[in-house]
Amino acid sequence: MSVAEKPIDDERAWQAVLARDRGFDGRFVTGVLSTGIYCRPSCSARHPRRENVRFFARAGEAEAAGLRACLRCRPGDVSRDEEAVNRALALLADVEAAPALGELAAEVGYSPTHFQRVFKRAVGLSPAEYVRARRVERAGEALSEGSSVTGAIYEAGFGASSRFYEATQGRMGMSPSAWRDGGRGATIRWAVVPTTLGEMLVAATDKGVCRLSFAEGREELAARFPNADLVEGGADFAKLLADVVGAVERPGQSQAIPLDVQGTAFQEAVWRELQRIPAGETRTYAQIAAAVGKPGAVRAAGSANGANNVAVLIPCHRVIRSDGSIGGYAYGEAIKTELLRREGR
Repeated sequence: MSVAEKPIDDERAWQAVLARDRGFDGRFVTGVLSTGIYCRPSCSARHPRRENVRFFARAGEAEAAGLRACLRCRPGDVSRDEEAVNRALALLADVEAAPALGELAAEVGYSPTHFQRVFKRAVGLSPAEYVRARRVERAGEALSEGSSVTGAIYEAGFGASSRFYEATQGRMGMSPSAWRDGGRGATIRWAVVPTTLGEMLVAATDKGVCRLSFAEGREELAARFPNADLVEGGADFAKLLADVVGAVERPGQSQAIPLDVQGTAFQEAVWRELQRIPAGETRTYAQIAAAVGKPGAVRAAGSANGANNVAVLIPCHRVIRSDGSIGGYAYGEAIKTELLRREGR
C-alpha cells in the first residue's frame, strides 16, 4: 500500500489548499516560491498568492527545488506517517486478533492517540476494525474458493463459529454457505415494477434489499444468485417494495430501508460515505477517496462506486467528475441526471 499517490491536477490541488483539506495531505506539497517554503495542503498559514505557488508530488522534490519545510505544518512528517502505516499493515497482515493500540503504536514510534488518527486517515478504519475486516475477507475468500464453512471460519482465525457470525452481523445478510454457493438456501423475493425512470428490478432477502437495478429481470437476478430460491412478489414483500419505489420516485428519502449488501472493507467504507451525501449535493471521486482516508485511491473509489448493487438506496448517482461533468452511470446518464434533478441539484 502507498498512502501517497500521483498528485492531482494543479487547479484541483489549489482548491484543496484553499479548503485546507486534510484529505489531500500526502498527495502533494505546496511550494511557495516567494517565501522559499513548502507546506501541507492543510497548512493553517495565510494563503499565498496563486502566482507564487508551485505543486510538488513529494517533499524531496520541493527541497531539490531549493525550498525548506514549513515549521508550522511540518510537511515532512507525512512521509513518516506513511512509513508508520505501512509498517503497521505489515504487522497486522496475518494476525488473528489486533494487538493493543499502545503496543502497535510503540512498534512504529507513535503515541496511541496520534497513531489511531494517522492509521484511520490512511486506511479508513482503525487498526482493530482493519483486523476484523481482514478476517472476514479471508473467510469470504476461502468460502468463494469452495472451502467448507467450518474450515473457512477457522482458517480465517476465528476461534469459534459464533465469533464469525458476530463479526459478520450487519455485513453479510446471507449465511456463509449461501455466499459461497450462489445463494443456496437463501430465499430472495423479487419483482419488476414500472417507475417513471423505467422498469426496475427490486430483490430482497429477509434482511433487506440485495438488488435494485433498471432494465433487468429474473434472468439477470438468477445469474447473480443461481442457487437461491427466487420467489416473485408476496404479501410480506409488498410493503418493502412500495417503500423502495417511493424512494426512487422521491430520491433522498431512503434512509430507513434495510439493505442486505456486502463488499470488501474498502467498498463498504465508500458505500457508507455515499449514504452520507445529502440529497441535492454531489461529491467527486477524489472527495470520496479522501473522505474514506485513502486520497490516492481515486480509481478504486470509482470501482467501489460501480460495485454498488442497490442503485439509489446507496446513492452512487451523487458522485460526479472533478471537472463538474455528470460522469458515467450503470443505467445511463439520463437516469442519473433525472435523479439529481429530482433531488434539487
